[in-house]
Amino acid sequence: MMDLSGDARTLWDAAVALARAAAPVSPRRLPPLLFFTDPVRTPEPLRTAERLPEGACVVYRGFGREDAEVVGRHLRRITTDRGVRLLIGLDADLAERIEADGVHLPERAAGQAAALRARNPDWLLTAARHLPEGAAPDGLDALVLSPIFKAGGTSSVKPALGVEAIVALVRSTGLPVYALGGLGLETVGRLAGSGACGLAGVDAIQQAFGPKP
Repeated sequence: MMDLSGDARTLWDAAVALARAAAPVSPRRLPPLLFFTDPVRTPEPLRTAERLPEGACVVYRGFGREDAEVVGRHLRRITTDRGVRLLIGLDADLAERIEADGVHLPERAAGQAAALRARNPDWLLTAARHLPEGAAPDGLDALVLSPIFKAGGTSSVKPALGVEAIVALVRSTGLPVYALGGLGLETVGRLAGSGACGLAGVDAIQQAFGPKP
């Protein structure tokens, strides 16, 4: 693993601690840290991916961009070299073409998980979730619950769910749950004992692991 320091070390250590504590409800070895890309908020996802520690995961969301496959293939090379997993947002066909490790589904498409599992039994399948209770579709390995704290981006208009929402979702679904939204050095400590299996983020991870100006 690369030598981490400063904010990157703090976030990674917090993520690993959560993953270890949640191991009893994580039957598959899940990455402790998910870096979500965004065309606007993460304009240089390759450079951040190059600095992620072994065992982390990139969730590449191309959002229909014409260069999605080109960027995806670059990310596949980087993540393979670094021992980092790669999930593709929604586009299972792209995930198959570039030999990604799985797919992350938006909440509206979470019902596709069972069919994707049948097609690709070894894939890691995650899905977004914005409600703290209710059953989860079959086939998923984990849920990504947001926003836990007040967040930016498209989640800025949504009320924060709070740490207690993680506890409720783990209880109601039996699935591992990642915390997403408003994560930073001042908030990750509040997740201890929450049952979260790890951290997911956009801005916080880019700022901690991305290239410095």
